[in-house]
Amino acid sequence: MNDMLQTTPDFSIEQAKLLLAEHYGLEGSLSPLDSERDQNFKVAASDGKIYILKIVNAAEPLVESEFQTELLGHLDVHAPDLPVPHIRKTVSGASLAETTSGHGVRHLLRLVGWVAGVPLAQASRSDAALESLGSLLGRFDAALKGFMHPGALRDLDWNLCNAGRSAERLHHIADVDDRALLERFLARFETKVVPMLPKLRSAVIHNDANDWNVLVAHADHDRIAGVIDFGDALYAPVIAEIAIAAAYAGLDHADPIGAAATIARGFHAEYPLLEEEIALLFDLIAMRLVTSVTISASRRAHTDGNPYLAISEKPAWALLRKLDAMNPRFATAILRHACGFEAAPGARAVTAWIKAHRKTLQPLLDRPAATYPADLVPYGNSTHPMTVKSAGQRPHEAQAIWEDHCRRYGFDLGIGPWGEARTVYAGEMFVSKLIDNRRRTRHLGLDLFMPIGTRVYTPMAATVVSVEIENEPLGYGCLVALRHEPAGCPAFVTLWGHLAHEALDRLKSGDRLEAGALVGKMGAPNENGGWAPHLHLQISTDTSLSAAEILGVGEERYLDVWAELFPDANAFAGIAPEFYEQKGRSLEEIVKRRRELLLPNLSISYDKPIKFVRGEGVWLIDDRGRAYLDCFNNVCHIGHAHPAVVEAMAKQAATLNTNTRYLHDNIVAYAERLTATMPGKLSVAGFVNSGSEANSLALRLMRAHTGRENAIVLDWAYHGTTQELIDISPYKFQRRGGKGQKPHVHVAPVPDSYHAPADWPVEEHGTRFAESVGELIAMMRAKGEAPAFFMAESIPSIAGQVFLPDGYLQQVYRMVREAGGVCIADEVQVGFGRVGSRWWAFETQGVVPDIVTMGKPIGDGHPLAAVVTTRDIADSFNNGMEYFNTFGGNPVSCAVGLAVLDVIEGDDLRRNALEVGNYLMAGFRAMQERFEAIGDVRGMGLFLGIELVEDRKNKAPATDFARAVSNGARQRGVLIGTEGPHDNVLKMRPPMIFSRRDADHLLAVLEETFAAVTARG
Repeated sequence: MNDMLQTTPDFSIEQAKLLLAEHYGLEGSLSPLDSERDQNFKVAASDGKIYILKIVNAAEPLVESEFQTELLGHLDVHAPDLPVPHIRKTVSGASLAETTSGHGVRHLLRLVGWVAGVPLAQASRSDAALESLGSLLGRFDAALKGFMHPGALRDLDWNLCNAGRSAERLHHIADVDDRALLERFLARFETKVVPMLPKLRSAVIHNDANDWNVLVAHADHDRIAGVIDFGDALYAPVIAEIAIAAAYAGLDHADPIGAAATIARGFHAEYPLLEEEIALLFDLIAMRLVTSVTISASRRAHTDGNPYLAISEKPAWALLRKLDAMNPRFATAILRHACGFEAAPGARAVTAWIKAHRKTLQPLLDRPAATYPADLVPYGNSTHPMTVKSAGQRPHEAQAIWEDHCRRYGFDLGIGPWGEARTVYAGEMFVSKLIDNRRRTRHLGLDLFMPIGTRVYTPMAATVVSVEIENEPLGYGCLVALRHEPAGCPAFVTLWGHLAHEALDRLKSGDRLEAGALVGKMGAPNENGGWAPHLHLQISTDTSLSAAEILGVGEERYLDVWAELFPDANAFAGIAPEFYEQKGRSLEEIVKRRRELLLPNLSISYDKPIKFVRGEGVWLIDDRGRAYLDCFNNVCHIGHAHPAVVEAMAKQAATLNTNTRYLHDNIVAYAERLTATMPGKLSVAGFVNSGSEANSLALRLMRAHTGRENAIVLDWAYHGTTQELIDISPYKFQRRGGKGQKPHVHVAPVPDSYHAPADWPVEEHGTRFAESVGELIAMMRAKGEAPAFFMAESIPSIAGQVFLPDGYLQQVYRMVREAGGVCIADEVQVGFGRVGSRWWAFETQGVVPDIVTMGKPIGDGHPLAAVVTTRDIADSFNNGMEYFNTFGGNPVSCAVGLAVLDVIEGDDLRRNALEVGNYLMAGFRAMQERFEAIGDVRGMGLFLGIELVEDRKNKAPATDFARAVSNGARQRGVLIGTEGPHDNVLKMRPPMIFSRRDADHLLAVLEETFAAVTARG
């Protein structure tokens, strides 16, 4: 103690003035400043400048004084713009001066420039100020890269590398609980931090950016004006600079981790931090406080009257208790995110992987979640009827309210979204441990509300981490945690809350679940924490968190952090993004404007129209995010928005699109590929834009070759929209608005074996139906005429998915050709491998047409169509009149056509169509045994039909039943159609990518729909 008093300078103001004049040649007024060891004076010099005169404690080793002097000198050279004290040299040009006290003790003198500003301790610590502080410290430390001095290697307790010494001072802490708190931090320091210290980047740092050593601008307290007092500067881990500044900034701060994150963000922008440094920041902040309170406790006897030593003791204890209550993983996630890193390593990769693989995930519910009619559950207040609390703590009433809610609003699935603000979270358990006087109100999971007992399945393979019961009111009830480790993706955990307790007996930690395996059932209120039946589903990208540690509700301030740590489970659960955001006009407005602006006879499907906004694979998604399994729209042959088609279209469109009068590789390449799929002499192609154009071009080819007009077509046929095609389409000219049959059109009966006369042997169906065509030809001959052509769909579709009897086309083609006519196969609906066994449906009849027309599936939704014919017919067409089609065969369309062929061949989609089609046919036949209304099942590949009858014996059409099934399937999220003369044939033409899983979904919906319609009578 006596040595301290003897070495501490004790000069009067007058003596200090003399020293100022002697060594610096300056005069001015001096005022003393507080200091623990040295003596400091503020100097208002006569030259108008302000300085600080420091008289150094004689006990300070010379090397330390020289260290501080050289540090400031280094900054003067390498960062002259930094707002730090700058050295004023003595009259002799030295950086330090020397004097002797009245006690004969030698003291060093240093004069530095004054840094103007207000101590941060006396200003509000705004986010802007703290980020500015971090930025300044980053610039400061960056400027000191490469600087070293022996004085920087001194051994100080304030060096965070020595924070473990606090354990030696614990006996000074009298309170048992306080001592235990410090022991917890010390234990984490020894196990987590100490092993990493030798691996950290180290440099000379300020080491004491407390809020008295940091100054803000007088006129702008959001801007740091300077940093002063380098008495504690030393060589230490770089991350310690932020930890120390954050420890002081967090004192009495409502959001201490937020303050630390703001400082770190500013520092990182100037001096990029490493992830391994940020990983230790939380513990280093705590250990600075532990060091502070233990040093204060050990020196309390010497601090009477000197607030400097105990300046932060009380708020330091308060902050330590806050940090002790926090989950360090959450604090670190906030700090990482502030510096631009993922909240948890790999978090963004998990989210990206789920998004990229969402199509391959198994349904979480009995069928894909997006297929249920759904609505938001308005969970914004504590009196919402979905909670037991609002039902007077009577679980059965909450369930009744839930069921009434479903009936009233007409949905099967209620969705509580991620990120929703909910004031319903009112218990003490929802008080924030990060921010003072705040609650956790933002939902961090996805809630799916359905009836008690609804089964939920894991969409992907998993290992059971834990199964536990939370019995607290408004808790999770039965809670299951699963770990997923997909290839090419970091591991992640899913949390399944509010389940029935049966899962506790069925699942054990370590159990392996395959994709689609049962996780549990939605529990009743008396076992799910007191809620209406629902699943709380949550993803955690931090696999080290236990199920109990995963936050189901978070602070609004850190929603962007929670979004990475606990990302939205919508994609994982199969909820379409369109569910949350409806764009464009309402259904009612579109219907109204269509009536006003479009042709009045433009039809709309279904009594309640659907507004589709996106297509994806086998799915169509409406404006409410509901997904419909598309088993009807065969235009998108290889699936809606197939990426290969989209890429080919966009790439060529971005390069060139023009007409066929110019040369381009694509049209030749596509003609080569397309004609290569054709048998016989079918070798010449012509390209148009639609199936109707293709059929019109076929008629021109036919006329040029035969010079005739007489047509033979099948009853109920439909070949296109132009008038000449309507004239040969009984489906149009025989119905309302049609003008009847033209004299040159001859209609043969549909060769429908199911409706053939009962006395016809099955093996003779082809011959018997073909005879009707022979009769038509004979009638023409009797009048001195001959047929020009026979045209038929290879599988009549509008007629009711009619599959031609064996030998039919062989006999018809023979008769027509013998009469001098040509045979045209309309493959607009059935081509491109849809039948599975062949590229073209006519091949299943063992024939080769003279002309083949194709459209719809050819471009997977792009307006493209084609005609392929023989060289002889093409030469007949070359009669001197140019054939030109502005858009037909353009480079973009041909690029699309090539992409479609590539996918069909590359993905072996013909084989898929055959296998899945056979699977569906087997399923339909099994249903036929259970439902009397199913009169006939027919199909080939993915071209399928089910004919419904009132009575199987007389085969009376069940038109109303068919419409009810079609509408019922639509209500259940599956699109099918009805066709046939009586609209009693269910028509299904799903995309070629239709999978076994999709088939199972279709079969399940049809089974449910048939049962419901049958039950209604």
